[in-house]
Amino acid sequence: MVLSEDDGGVRILTFNRPERLNAWTAEMGRRYFDLLEEADRDPSVRAIVVTGAGRGFCAGADFADLTALQAGTYADERDPRPTTFPTTLRTPVVAAVNGACAGLGMVHALVCDVVLTAGDAKWTTAFSRRGLVAEYGLGWILPRLAGQARAMDLLLSGRVFTGEQACAMGLAVRAVPGERLLAEAVGYAKELATQCSPASMAVIKRQIWDGWQEGLDEAEAEAVRLMTESFRRPDFAEGVSSFLERRPPDFPPLG
Repeated sequence: MVLSEDDGGVRILTFNRPERLNAWTAEMGRRYFDLLEEADRDPSVRAIVVTGAGRGFCAGADFADLTALQAGTYADERDPRPTTFPTTLRTPVVAAVNGACAGLGMVHALVCDVVLTAGDAKWTTAFSRRGLVAEYGLGWILPRLAGQARAMDLLLSGRVFTGEQACAMGLAVRAVPGERLLAEAVGYAKELATQCSPASMAVIKRQIWDGWQEGLDEAEAEAVRLMTESFRRPDFAEGVSSFLERRPPDFPPLG
């Protein structure tokens, strides 16, 4: 249900239920999180790319599960790890939204650290059109990415919008033709893997995700503390030396 392959220092994870537009199931979720954990523990993996097989990224929760929930026959097999699990990893996670990205699928895209999208990919929150609410923290994440007015529009209307529009709203950093998307995402991840310090990226992830819950003064004080720590790491010495010597950096893996 989720494929895994390596390309240099990049681990590529692919949701693999193309006949269902990669609709989400509990089994698929457990496998995805297991593979994320495995990648995060592997010192050879410097960045992770997540995408979908076929025409969809993830079309939301599988309708078989939704029907069972509606009928009261669903066996709750949810993973104890939260949907926001990718934000807790040390390794940067790049989403490559290749197609349909709806409901829970949109949540899984936006809890990645960086999002690239196919320009013609179809995005939708969908929840209000299924009698549901903004699930799994999307009501918290979306206003911070797109602003309150746009978040209200997308969540209340459940309307479909394109990857180009998602990029214009700040949900993705890049919208590209679908046939180039995976190559662009992997290329971006390889630049992180070869040019950026794993230790620095791990700390920056925590600064950004945790910083949303802090005030400016607290964030500034914490940044000073973390910066002082970074001066003592070998990554700092290597970053300066490689720049002065005009060579690619050779940062150590995460311990």
